[in-house]
Amino acid sequence: MNKPIILDLFAEDLGHEVIVGALVCRLAKEKGFDIHIRIRRARGGHGRVISELRLYQDSVLGAIVGLTLPDVLVVAVDANCKRQAAARREIEEALDARIKPLAAIACPDPHIERWCLVDPPSFFDIVGIEPTLPRRKCAKDAYKSLLSDTVRKAGHVPTLGGIEFAPELIERMDLYRANKNDKSLKSFVEELRARLITKATSSA
Repeated sequence: MNKPIILDLFAEDLGHEVIVGALVCRLAKEKGFDIHIRIRRARGGHGRVISELRLYQDSVLGAIVGLTLPDVLVVAVDANCKRQAAARREIEEALDARIKPLAAIACPDPHIERWCLVDPPSFFDIVGIEPTLPRRKCAKDAYKSLLSDTVRKAGHVPTLGGIEFAPELIERMDLYRANKNDKSLKSFVEELRARLITKATSSA
């Protein structure tokens, strides 16, 4: 029996942990891969992500007791108003050369909550209402408010701002349709699939 793929999820906040974590689980399940996720959340939000990422790398590369190098590292950070390419480049420049080949970078453009909204039909199936997906808005909390407000309009109480629906939304999502609606999601899905397949093939 093959050993599970050890995946570290370095997430900016709870929203990234839940939404990106659900995507990881779905993609692994689709390929039949056994996966073990270790959450490594940055403390202090977006502003400290890069410094926390460097500390994380020092820990796993320094073989501190209890911290080992993962098979795959997912770094999940909002692009905010930088655009995906610029935000991604910032993460790539902070990655150690020994870790970069293991990394899949999630840079939701502009914010992670948008990924919950990019397949309106599946959103309707789960929540009971279709969201209106506006053109890209980089204003702080724009998509967080849109997700929460849409969940509330459907008659639910958004106890976690709507991200409590993320596991079901990601499971039901038509990824082909969602990827067409959001290039940053498509980029991450393709990169993560490639990392998982590479690891599974090398371990076979």
